[in-house]
Amino acid sequence: MNSELKVSSQLRGFARRLVAEGLMEEQEALSACDGASKNGTTVLAWLSQQQSLDPSTLAQAASVEYGVPLLDVSSLDLGQTPTSLVSESLILKHKALPLYLRGNSIFVALSDPTDHTIIDEISFSSGFHVEPILVAADQLDKAIERALAVAEEEFDDFDSEEGFEDLGFQIDEDTDEIDLENAIDETPVVRFINKVLLDAIRKGASDIHFEPYESKYRIRYRLDGVLKSIASPPVQMARRLTARLKVMAGLDIAEKRVPQDGRIKLNITRTRSIDFRVSTCPTLFGEKVVLRILDSASTNLGIEGLGFEPTQHDIYLESVKKPYGMILVTGPTGSGKTVTLYTALNLLNDEGRNISTVEDPVEIRVHGINQVQQNAKQGMTFARALRSFLRQDPDVIMVGEIRDLETAEIGIKAAQTGHLVLSTLHTNDAPQSITRLMNMGVPSYNITSAVNLVIAQRLIRTLHKCKQRDELPEEAMIRAGFDSENLDEVNLYKPVGCSECNEGYRGRSGVFQVMPLSEEIQQIVLEEGSALKIAKEAAKEGVLDLRQAALLKVARGVTDLIEINRVTKD
Repeated sequence: MNSELKVSSQLRGFARRLVAEGLMEEQEALSACDGASKNGTTVLAWLSQQQSLDPSTLAQAASVEYGVPLLDVSSLDLGQTPTSLVSESLILKHKALPLYLRGNSIFVALSDPTDHTIIDEISFSSGFHVEPILVAADQLDKAIERALAVAEEEFDDFDSEEGFEDLGFQIDEDTDEIDLENAIDETPVVRFINKVLLDAIRKGASDIHFEPYESKYRIRYRLDGVLKSIASPPVQMARRLTARLKVMAGLDIAEKRVPQDGRIKLNITRTRSIDFRVSTCPTLFGEKVVLRILDSASTNLGIEGLGFEPTQHDIYLESVKKPYGMILVTGPTGSGKTVTLYTALNLLNDEGRNISTVEDPVEIRVHGINQVQQNAKQGMTFARALRSFLRQDPDVIMVGEIRDLETAEIGIKAAQTGHLVLSTLHTNDAPQSITRLMNMGVPSYNITSAVNLVIAQRLIRTLHKCKQRDELPEEAMIRAGFDSENLDEVNLYKPVGCSECNEGYRGRSGVFQVMPLSEEIQQIVLEEGSALKIAKEAAKEGVLDLRQAALLKVARGVTDLIEINRVTKD
């Protein structure tokens, strides 16, 4: 008995548990401890390497000993794992597989959760806090192989003819040779950038932000209108990542003191390409680079995909089909105005019409439409382009934005002389667009004779199918804006979140105020009435304001109150 106690006292921790549970003889455990010590590894890792015990049995014992959850990954969909957050070499080196993200934590499958070196390296590489998940070694090997195979298949879709190999970029002859060599030849940097771009397209991001700080480098995607961190590579990589992006966009990588703008074209298939509009800006700790993803396919939603209410849909279609007049779309940057305008242009784009646009910049390229890039430095202003269009027998004209009186007057004259003119303004709602034109100096009688329709819009995130029913007191629902007589028809839902969505949301829908200029509204404009008077008359005529239109989507379970409170006034 004493001899047994004396032998047992030489064992500690995991080895002691294995003996206590009858999984190993004491002498085998002592040998394992000795082998692990000589090789500078843990007992668990040593036993896994030696295959001394069944991997599942070993994992179950380790789960109890270290208090780490044990997971069977054989049934997981490994195509959804965030492998892009950790380099392939790190995954293979440490036999560690990222499984999913929750907030600022990344859950990683490991066969040895006691190896803090692995955890620290993954945390440093990904920029997330690491939560270890224990997985049997044999299962983990197969899971890693499957996950990387899925990722490789996705990259294989972008082959030498149709993928990242085909990213077009130009190189200035005066570019610094050393920086250029680093930017092009550093394979890890190239692969990392390619992966970030591919992942952004796959997730449906609209923008990618590369941001250097004093002791950190952050990469964020704008997903459904909200920025979210996706990676934090070492800050020492900042210069090389920026150089690579600037080379791809045809920018001068030797110039780091002034902002630059460029473009990257990515051919996905022989019939579809995606453009990235690239903007650099010097900051205290290096150049920030922002890529706007310009996907022409996003303009082919069709009217049904925009999110109009049925009455709004009919008014919009009726105005687009008119042979002349002006349609104005208003809203803040990023509210979907361009998609709304291009949806109209796509409806009108046929062989029988001459369509011309002037934009700053041209975000979406469409076959059959004559598109002009505004360039004030070279004298190509909105007004000058409009004058040119009017000498080229146009049917439809689209002006990216009405910024001044000259552009407004030319656009209105075009609308009065038999052309359909589409444009945008930056105001909060439709009635304020009319008063904005008056404040610019446009005579009220010209506004009433030219403007057919004004649309104000916002984009709201839509709930994913994982949503759950929600309940609110009647008083709270009435305060939110619901009609007290129709509360029974309101179906409230709340976001939940799953592996297929972005914190409970997936995709966005438009919320619109569609205001045609009726005779009564025209009379108010002729009397130079305020936006408030116009809004009251529009409400009397049944025009929904942005809040009311958003509440209809909440009532149908398309979105939730928190989301519409974020984008509309209560």
